[in-house]
Amino acid sequence: MTPCEPSDMQPLFGVRVLDLSRILAGPHAAQTLSDLGAEVLKLEAPWGDDTRSWGPPFQPGFDGEDVASYFLACNRGKRIETVNIKQEQERIRSLIAEVDIVIENFKPGTFEGVVGDVPPDVIVCSISGYGQDGPRRDEVAFDLTMQARSGIMSITGDADRGPAKVGVAWIDVMTGMNAVSSILAALYHREKTGEGARIDISLWDTALASLVNQGHNALTGITPQRMGSAHPNLVPYRVFEASDGWFAIGVGTENQWHALVKALGLKTPGHWKDNSARIAERAEVESVVQTAVNQHDRASLERLLKGIPCAPVNTVNEALVDVQTEARGGLVEHEGVMTLASPLRFIQPSNENSEV
Repeated sequence: MTPCEPSDMQPLFGVRVLDLSRILAGPHAAQTLSDLGAEVLKLEAPWGDDTRSWGPPFQPGFDGEDVASYFLACNRGKRIETVNIKQEQERIRSLIAEVDIVIENFKPGTFEGVVGDVPPDVIVCSISGYGQDGPRRDEVAFDLTMQARSGIMSITGDADRGPAKVGVAWIDVMTGMNAVSSILAALYHREKTGEGARIDISLWDTALASLVNQGHNALTGITPQRMGSAHPNLVPYRVFEASDGWFAIGVGTENQWHALVKALGLKTPGHWKDNSARIAERAEVESVVQTAVNQHDRASLERLLKGIPCAPVNTVNEALVDVQTEARGGLVEHEGVMTLASPLRFIQPSNENSEV
Protein backbone atom coordinates (compact mmCIF):
# COMPACT_ATOMS: atom_id res chain seq x y z
CA MET A 1 0.00 0.00 0.00
CA THR A 2 1.32 3.44 -0.86
CA PRO A 3 0.05 6.87 0.23
CA CYS A 4 -1.40 9.07 -2.49
CA GLU A 5 -0.21 12.58 -3.01
CA PRO A 6 -2.96 15.12 -2.24
CA SER A 7 -3.61 15.59 -5.97
CA ASP A 8 -3.69 11.89 -6.87
CA MET A 9 -7.18 11.14 -5.59
CA GLN A 10 -10.10 13.51 -6.09
CA PRO A 11 -13.14 11.91 -4.37
CA LEU A 12 -15.16 15.13 -4.67
CA PHE A 13 -14.38 15.71 -8.35
CA GLY A 14 -17.47 17.24 -9.97
CA VAL A 15 -18.87 18.62 -6.69
CA ARG A 16 -19.40 22.37 -6.84
CA VAL A 17 -19.05 24.58 -3.77
CA LEU A 18 -20.01 28.22 -3.27
CA ASP A 19 -17.97 29.76 -0.47
CA LEU A 20 -19.73 32.81 0.96
CA SER A 21 -17.70 32.75 4.17
CA ARG A 22 -14.83 34.86 5.46
CA ILE A 23 -12.10 34.83 8.14
CA LEU A 24 -11.10 31.21 8.99
CA ALA A 25 -13.63 28.49 9.90
CA GLY A 26 -15.68 28.65 6.70
CA PRO A 27 -12.77 29.34 4.34
CA HIS A 28 -10.81 26.48 5.93
CA ALA A 29 -13.74 24.11 5.38
CA ALA A 30 -14.06 25.20 1.75
CA GLN A 31 -10.32 24.78 1.22
CA THR A 32 -10.51 21.23 2.55
CA LEU A 33 -13.30 20.43 0.10
CA SER A 34 -11.09 21.82 -2.66
CA ASP A 35 -8.25 19.61 -1.48
CA LEU A 36 -10.65 16.68 -1.91
CA GLY A 37 -11.31 17.64 -5.52
CA ALA A 38 -14.35 19.92 -5.31
CA GLU A 39 -14.62 23.01 -7.51
CA VAL A 40 -14.83 25.98 -5.14
CA LEU A 41 -15.95 29.50 -6.03
CA LYS A 42 -15.33 32.04 -3.27
CA LEU A 43 -17.30 35.27 -3.37
CA GLU A 44 -15.77 38.22 -1.55
CA ALA A 45 -17.06 41.69 -0.80
CA PRO A 46 -15.52 44.37 -3.04
CA TRP A 47 -13.03 45.21 -0.27
CA GLY A 48 -12.03 41.56 0.10
CA ASP A 49 -11.97 39.00 2.88
CA ASP A 50 -10.98 40.58 6.20
CA THR A 51 -7.91 38.37 6.49
CA ARG A 52 -6.36 39.86 3.35
CA SER A 53 -5.22 42.72 5.58
CA TRP A 54 -4.38 40.69 8.73
CA GLY A 55 -0.65 41.29 8.57
CA PRO A 56 2.23 41.65 8.59
CA PRO A 57 3.61 39.47 7.23
CA PHE A 58 2.44 40.19 3.68
CA GLN A 59 3.56 38.34 0.56
CA PRO A 60 2.58 37.88 -3.09
CA GLY A 61 -0.64 35.86 -3.18
CA PHE A 62 -2.11 33.34 -5.61
CA ASP A 63 -2.92 36.19 -8.01
CA GLY A 64 0.46 37.87 -7.59
CA GLU A 65 -0.92 40.74 -5.52
CA ASP A 66 0.41 41.31 -2.00
CA VAL A 67 -1.83 39.85 0.67
CA ALA A 68 -1.50 38.82 4.33
CA SER A 69 -0.03 35.35 4.81
CA TYR A 70 -3.06 34.59 7.00
CA PHE A 71 -5.35 34.72 3.96
CA LEU A 72 -3.20 32.24 2.06
CA ALA A 73 -3.53 29.69 4.86
CA CYS A 74 -7.20 29.00 4.14
CA ASN A 75 -7.95 29.99 0.56
CA ARG A 76 -5.88 27.63 -1.56
CA GLY A 77 -7.50 26.01 -4.58
CA LYS A 78 -10.40 28.45 -5.02
CA ARG A 79 -11.61 30.62 -7.86
CA ILE A 80 -12.27 34.02 -6.32
CA GLU A 81 -14.71 36.68 -7.51
CA THR A 82 -16.19 39.78 -5.88
CA VAL A 83 -19.85 40.45 -5.20
CA ASN A 84 -21.90 43.21 -3.62
CA ILE A 85 -24.39 41.27 -1.54
CA LYS A 86 -26.82 44.18 -1.22
CA GLN A 87 -26.90 44.87 -4.95
CA GLU A 88 -26.32 41.43 -6.53
CA GLN A 89 -28.69 39.13 -4.69
CA GLU A 90 -30.08 37.70 -7.91
CA ARG A 91 -26.58 36.71 -8.99
CA ILE A 92 -26.05 34.91 -5.70
CA ARG A 93 -29.35 33.06 -6.07
CA SER A 94 -28.47 31.95 -9.59
CA LEU A 95 -25.08 30.67 -8.43
CA ILE A 96 -26.66 28.75 -5.56
CA ALA A 97 -28.95 27.03 -8.06
CA GLU A 98 -25.88 25.74 -9.91
CA VAL A 99 -23.90 24.31 -6.97
CA ASP A 100 -24.10 21.34 -4.63
CA ILE A 101 -22.84 22.99 -1.45
CA VAL A 102 -23.01 26.48 0.03
CA ILE A 103 -20.88 27.53 2.99
CA GLU A 104 -21.84 30.79 4.69
CA ASN A 105 -21.08 32.55 7.95
CA PHE A 106 -23.39 35.56 7.87
CA LYS A 107 -25.07 36.58 11.10
CA PRO A 108 -27.85 34.06 11.89
CA GLY A 109 -30.95 34.83 9.83
CA THR A 110 -29.10 36.93 7.21
CA PHE A 111 -28.68 34.15 4.65
CA GLU A 112 -32.42 33.54 4.45
CA GLY A 113 -33.04 37.25 3.98
CA VAL A 114 -30.54 37.51 1.14
CA VAL A 115 -31.23 34.25 -0.66
CA GLY A 116 -34.73 33.14 0.29
CA ASP A 117 -35.52 29.52 -0.53
CA VAL A 118 -32.76 27.32 -1.95
CA PRO A 119 -33.19 24.32 -4.25
CA PRO A 120 -34.14 21.24 -2.23
CA ASP A 121 -31.04 19.28 -3.28
CA VAL A 122 -28.53 21.95 -2.21
CA ILE A 123 -26.55 21.48 1.00
CA VAL A 124 -26.21 24.70 3.00
CA CYS A 125 -23.68 24.78 5.83
CA SER A 126 -24.16 27.78 8.11
CA ILE A 127 -21.25 28.58 10.43
CA SER A 128 -21.70 31.03 13.28
CA GLY A 129 -20.38 31.92 16.69
CA TYR A 130 -23.16 30.51 18.84
CA GLY A 131 -25.47 28.72 16.41
CA GLN A 132 -28.73 29.54 14.70
CA ASP A 133 -30.76 29.62 17.93
CA GLY A 134 -30.35 30.17 21.66
CA PRO A 135 -30.03 33.36 23.75
CA ARG A 136 -26.53 34.16 22.43
CA ARG A 137 -27.21 33.54 18.74
CA ASP A 138 -26.88 37.22 17.79
CA GLU A 139 -23.69 37.86 19.77
CA VAL A 140 -20.52 38.41 17.75
CA ALA A 141 -17.66 36.04 18.39
CA PHE A 142 -14.03 35.43 17.53
CA ASP A 143 -11.87 32.43 18.38
CA LEU A 144 -10.38 34.45 21.25
CA THR A 145 -13.73 35.09 22.90
CA MET A 146 -14.74 31.47 22.38
CA GLN A 147 -11.59 30.25 24.08
CA ALA A 148 -12.45 32.58 26.94
CA ARG A 149 -16.14 31.74 27.40
CA SER A 150 -15.77 28.00 26.78
CA GLY A 151 -13.29 27.58 29.63
CA ILE A 152 -10.36 26.65 27.41
CA MET A 153 -8.39 29.71 28.53
CA SER A 154 -8.98 28.81 32.17
CA ILE A 155 -7.05 25.56 31.66
CA THR A 156 -4.38 26.90 29.28
CA GLY A 157 -1.13 28.40 30.57
CA ASP A 158 0.92 28.11 33.72
CA ALA A 159 -0.80 27.85 37.08
CA ASP A 160 0.93 30.97 38.44
CA ARG A 161 0.22 33.11 35.38
CA GLY A 162 -2.91 34.55 33.80
CA PRO A 163 -5.12 32.70 31.32
CA ALA A 164 -3.58 32.04 27.91
CA LYS A 165 -4.99 31.28 24.48
CA VAL A 166 -3.86 28.46 22.25
CA GLY A 167 -1.26 29.72 19.78
CA VAL A 168 -3.51 29.30 16.72
CA ALA A 169 -7.24 29.87 16.29
CA TRP A 170 -7.87 26.19 16.94
CA ILE A 171 -11.61 26.52 17.63
CA ASP A 172 -12.01 28.09 14.19
CA VAL A 173 -9.96 25.30 12.63
CA MET A 174 -11.88 22.54 14.41
CA THR A 175 -15.17 24.21 13.52
CA GLY A 176 -14.09 24.06 9.89
CA MET A 177 -13.27 20.37 10.30
CA ASN A 178 -16.68 19.72 11.86
CA ALA A 179 -18.27 21.56 8.95
CA VAL A 180 -16.47 19.31 6.46
CA SER A 181 -17.54 16.16 8.34
CA SER A 182 -21.16 17.30 8.33
CA ILE A 183 -21.05 18.28 4.66
CA LEU A 184 -19.63 14.88 3.65
CA ALA A 185 -22.36 13.13 5.67
CA ALA A 186 -24.98 15.33 3.95
CA LEU A 187 -23.52 14.47 0.54
CA TYR A 188 -23.83 10.78 1.37
CA HIS A 189 -27.41 11.33 2.53
CA ARG A 190 -28.19 13.17 -0.71
CA GLU A 191 -26.66 10.33 -2.73
CA LYS A 192 -29.21 7.96 -1.16
CA THR A 193 -32.26 10.23 -1.01
CA GLY A 194 -31.75 13.15 -3.40
CA GLU A 195 -32.36 15.52 -0.50
CA GLY A 196 -30.16 18.47 0.41
CA ALA A 197 -29.59 19.57 4.00
CA ARG A 198 -29.26 22.62 6.21
CA ILE A 199 -26.30 22.29 8.57
CA ASP A 200 -25.88 24.42 11.70
CA ILE A 201 -22.24 24.48 12.90
CA SER A 202 -21.06 26.83 15.63
CA LEU A 203 -17.79 27.74 17.27
CA TRP A 204 -19.51 27.40 20.65
CA ASP A 205 -20.65 23.80 20.13
CA THR A 206 -17.23 22.90 18.76
CA ALA A 207 -15.44 24.49 21.72
CA LEU A 208 -17.58 22.65 24.29
CA ALA A 209 -17.24 19.29 22.53
CA SER A 210 -13.48 19.83 22.27
CA LEU A 211 -13.13 20.00 26.06
CA VAL A 212 -13.29 16.17 25.93
CA ASN A 213 -11.62 14.73 29.07
CA GLN A 214 -11.46 18.11 30.84
CA GLY A 215 -15.18 18.61 30.26
CA HIS A 216 -15.91 15.18 31.67
CA ASN A 217 -13.56 15.82 34.58
CA ALA A 218 -15.68 18.89 35.35
CA LEU A 219 -18.87 16.81 35.20
CA THR A 220 -17.60 14.90 38.25
CA GLY A 221 -17.68 18.14 40.25
CA ILE A 222 -14.04 19.21 40.11
CA THR A 223 -12.91 22.48 38.53
CA PRO A 224 -10.08 21.92 36.00
CA GLN A 225 -7.18 24.30 36.46
CA ARG A 226 -4.24 25.63 34.46
CA MET A 227 -1.35 23.19 34.59
CA GLY A 228 1.08 24.49 31.99
CA SER A 229 2.06 21.57 29.77
CA ALA A 230 1.10 18.97 32.40
CA HIS A 231 -1.80 16.51 32.09
CA PRO A 232 -4.58 16.27 34.69
CA ASN A 233 -4.83 12.49 34.36
CA LEU A 234 -1.27 11.35 33.61
CA VAL A 235 2.14 11.79 35.29
CA PRO A 236 4.76 12.40 34.01
CA TYR A 237 3.28 14.11 30.98
CA ARG A 238 4.72 17.58 30.39
CA VAL A 239 7.76 19.46 29.15
CA PHE A 240 11.01 19.26 31.09
CA GLU A 241 14.15 21.35 30.77
CA ALA A 242 17.03 19.54 29.10
CA SER A 243 20.56 20.91 29.05
CA ASP A 244 19.90 22.71 25.75
CA GLY A 245 16.17 23.49 25.76
CA TRP A 246 12.70 22.18 26.45
CA PHE A 247 11.79 18.54 25.92
CA ALA A 248 8.36 16.85 26.14
CA ILE A 249 7.84 13.43 27.71
CA GLY A 250 4.46 11.70 27.88
CA VAL A 251 4.02 8.48 29.86
CA GLY A 252 0.64 6.86 29.29
CA THR A 253 1.16 3.23 30.27
CA GLU A 254 2.87 1.23 33.00
CA ASN A 255 5.29 -0.23 30.43
CA GLN A 256 6.28 3.27 29.34
CA TRP A 257 6.90 4.23 32.95
CA HIS A 258 9.20 1.26 33.49
CA ALA A 259 11.01 2.07 30.24
CA LEU A 260 11.50 5.68 31.38
CA VAL A 261 12.85 4.59 34.77
CA LYS A 262 15.32 2.24 33.09
CA ALA A 263 16.43 4.67 30.36
CA LEU A 264 17.08 7.56 32.75
CA GLY A 265 18.33 5.42 35.64
CA LEU A 266 15.68 6.80 37.99
CA LYS A 267 15.60 5.77 41.64
CA THR A 268 11.89 5.52 42.42
CA PRO A 269 9.63 3.87 45.01
CA GLY A 270 7.79 0.78 43.81
CA HIS A 271 4.32 2.23 44.21
CA TRP A 272 5.04 4.82 41.51
CA LYS A 273 4.37 2.08 38.97
CA ASP A 274 0.69 3.04 39.36
CA ASN A 275 -0.34 6.21 37.57
CA SER A 276 -2.79 7.10 40.34
CA ALA A 277 0.10 7.06 42.84
CA ARG A 278 2.19 9.25 40.57
CA ILE A 279 -0.69 11.72 40.29
CA ALA A 280 -0.99 11.83 44.08
CA GLU A 281 2.74 12.61 44.32
CA ARG A 282 2.99 14.65 41.12
CA ALA A 283 5.53 17.20 42.39
CA GLU A 284 7.92 14.53 43.65
CA VAL A 285 7.70 12.47 40.45
CA GLU A 286 8.23 15.47 38.19
CA SER A 287 11.18 16.63 40.28
CA VAL A 288 12.92 13.26 39.94
CA VAL A 289 12.35 13.20 36.18
CA GLN A 290 13.44 16.83 35.78
CA THR A 291 16.74 16.21 37.59
CA ALA A 292 17.54 13.32 35.25
CA VAL A 293 16.42 15.08 32.07
CA ASN A 294 18.59 18.09 32.82
CA GLN A 295 21.67 15.90 32.55
CA HIS A 296 21.15 15.35 28.83
CA ASP A 297 20.70 17.40 25.68
CA ARG A 298 17.59 16.96 23.58
CA ALA A 299 19.21 14.83 20.86
CA SER A 300 20.56 12.43 23.48
CA LEU A 301 17.16 12.20 25.13
CA GLU A 302 15.50 11.22 21.86
CA ARG A 303 17.97 8.36 21.51
CA LEU A 304 17.69 7.28 25.14
CA LEU A 305 13.90 7.37 25.23
CA LYS A 306 13.20 5.62 21.94
CA GLY A 307 9.84 3.87 22.25
CA ILE A 308 8.54 6.42 24.78
CA PRO A 309 6.43 9.31 23.47
CA CYS A 310 8.84 12.25 23.55
CA ALA A 311 9.98 15.19 21.42
CA PRO A 312 11.93 18.42 21.56
CA VAL A 313 9.85 21.59 21.77
CA ASN A 314 10.47 22.92 18.28
CA THR A 315 9.84 26.35 16.89
CA VAL A 316 7.33 26.46 14.03
CA ASN A 317 10.26 27.08 11.69
CA GLU A 318 12.02 23.93 12.93
CA ALA A 319 8.86 21.86 12.42
CA LEU A 320 8.55 23.04 8.82
CA VAL A 321 12.00 21.66 7.98
CA ASP A 322 11.69 18.44 9.99
CA VAL A 323 12.65 15.29 8.08
CA GLN A 324 9.09 13.98 8.47
CA THR A 325 7.67 17.17 6.96
CA GLU A 326 9.81 16.62 3.88
CA ALA A 327 9.06 12.90 3.68
CA ARG A 328 5.29 13.45 3.91
CA GLY A 329 5.18 16.42 1.56
CA GLY A 330 4.01 18.75 4.30
CA LEU A 331 4.71 21.83 2.19
CA VAL A 332 3.36 22.30 -1.33
CA GLU A 333 3.64 25.05 -3.90
CA HIS A 334 0.30 26.29 -5.19
CA GLU A 335 0.16 28.89 -7.94
CA GLY A 336 3.63 30.07 -7.07
CA VAL A 337 2.99 30.26 -3.31
CA MET A 338 4.48 27.84 -0.78
CA THR A 339 1.67 26.63 1.50
CA LEU A 340 1.03 24.04 4.18
CA ALA A 341 -0.20 20.86 2.48
CA SER A 342 -3.52 19.20 3.08
CA PRO A 343 -3.17 16.59 5.84
CA LEU A 344 -5.50 14.23 3.97
CA ARG A 345 -3.79 11.16 2.54
CA PHE A 346 -5.39 8.19 0.82
CA ILE A 347 -3.84 4.75 0.68
CA GLN A 348 -4.00 2.76 -2.55
CA PRO A 349 -2.62 -0.68 -3.41
CA SER A 350 0.97 -0.63 -4.58
CA ASN A 351 1.85 -2.11 -7.94
CA GLU A 352 5.19 -3.19 -6.57
CA ASN A 353 5.67 -6.84 -5.71
CA SER A 354 6.33 -7.43 -2.04
CA GLU A 355 8.34 -10.22 -0.53
CA VAL A 356 7.59 -11.80 2.82
